[in-house]
Amino acid sequence: MVELQTPRIDTAHLDSVFHALGDATRRRMLRELAGGARTVGELAKPFAMSLAAASKHIKALEHAGLIRREVRGRTHLCRLDPGPLASAHRWLGVYEPFWTERLDVLEGLLREEDARPTPKGDDP
Repeated sequence: MVELQTPRIDTAHLDSVFHALGDATRRRMLRELAGGARTVGELAKPFAMSLAAASKHIKALEHAGLIRREVRGRTHLCRLDPGPLASAHRWLGVYEPFWTERLDVLEGLLREEDARPTPKGDDP
């Protein structure tokens, strides 16, 4: 039996991180930002959305602390802040032993099945 111990993480903040990551558009925006800073217009371009709609997604990412926005005149430049992703990764890491144990059991079953002799007459 695997005992799960949750690391100490601010749950309200973690909720906002998972909320932000729960949307495919925001995940794609984060992936773009992993390659470097982008303007709001550059983040909105791959999607059929207005700058106002893109801004709402960016605000959710900002609220979660996943990005930082710098205003230069009329240009808003966004950068990835990976810190909150590390918190989410630590939280998810609690479940690694759970999945490792199950995958080890599956591997054992598959090895047993492969080791069984094939009955004659079953070959094509």
